[in-house]
Amino acid sequence: MAALVHSISFTGFKNGNYSGTRSLFTGSHSGTSSLLLRLTPNPTLSLHRRNIRVRAAETDTNPVESTTPEKAPAKNEGSSNLNQLLGIKGAAQETDKWKIRLQLTKPVTWAPLIWGVVCGAASSGNFNWTVEDVTKAIACMVLSGPLLTGYTQTLNDWYDREIDAINEPYRPIPSGAISESEVITQIWVLLLGGLGLAALLDVWAGHTVPSVFYIAVGGSILSYIYSAPPLKLKQNGWIGNFALGSSYICLPWWAGQALFGTLKPDVMVLTVLYSIAGSLPVAFGVDTAKWICVGAIDITQLSVAGYLFATGKQYYALALLGLVTPQIILQFQYFLKDPIKYDVKYQASAQPFLVLGLLCTALATSH
Repeated sequence: MAALVHSISFTGFKNGNYSGTRSLFTGSHSGTSSLLLRLTPNPTLSLHRRNIRVRAAETDTNPVESTTPEKAPAKNEGSSNLNQLLGIKGAAQETDKWKIRLQLTKPVTWAPLIWGVVCGAASSGNFNWTVEDVTKAIACMVLSGPLLTGYTQTLNDWYDREIDAINEPYRPIPSGAISESEVITQIWVLLLGGLGLAALLDVWAGHTVPSVFYIAVGGSILSYIYSAPPLKLKQNGWIGNFALGSSYICLPWWAGQALFGTLKPDVMVLTVLYSIAGSLPVAFGVDTAKWICVGAIDITQLSVAGYLFATGKQYYALALLGLVTPQIILQFQYFLKDPIKYDVKYQASAQPFLVLGLLCTALATSH
């Protein structure tokens, strides 16, 4: 930027007590000014005109560079290819459309829902290790995981495409690796495929009331209002996190139990409690939130253990208490010490006990 010169005129006054002369200096960046006052005993009053030239210093003309990466962060090639297939961060950029389609469904998120179906089937008390029942269970896992979770994840990426274009422009949709029409087609295929499979499972199970289909419809609507405007529940901490928690715990459990038996009120209450415990948002700062999280998880499991003990299922209650104990130890060892630093270690070490506790609860409610 060329230097800028201005001429500024002003009038100074001198009276009997003082004379004031103001000098203005504009530095290269500081823009500081100084005021110089001189006291004089001159009693006369005079007017004088001054011209002051203010010169702006030369500024740096280098343009501001965007810090947003235009391509995916460099990773180990093997791990980045695996991340791409699982749909997690650090994924390699891919041109194969089928790999991109798989990435949008985020297979890494399917596991909790598949486990939820296992718990629901166990909770029904009617699952038997026959070819037919195993095939039904696998079909219900495909319904909950690849189809409807895939629909949910693709839909979420679709409605996040504008903000992803700013923060992560290398992702499949904002980068143009897959066209908008192809994304919309994938959303509809996964949704209709999931609802169709749910209806077939009801027919296969001989249901007079299509309970699995109703659960699938409810979950699909919840997924839509979680990601899409005008509601977009994900923008609301409490409601959004509960909606997310219920979709990962309640819905697959209910589908698995409805497929093999009858969905009972006590099971619905227990799964809702687990959903609430696992979906509390970090809305109170890290230090407060970490205590709320572990408190909610522990109190929920201890309450369930108390319920099982009160209903005459002492062995299941003791088993659940045995699974809660290592979780509490690991919470103090990792999560409460530094939830950000030790999050991965805590999840890897404590989560197995939590999911086994879910299965223990499911088996207890099956009797």
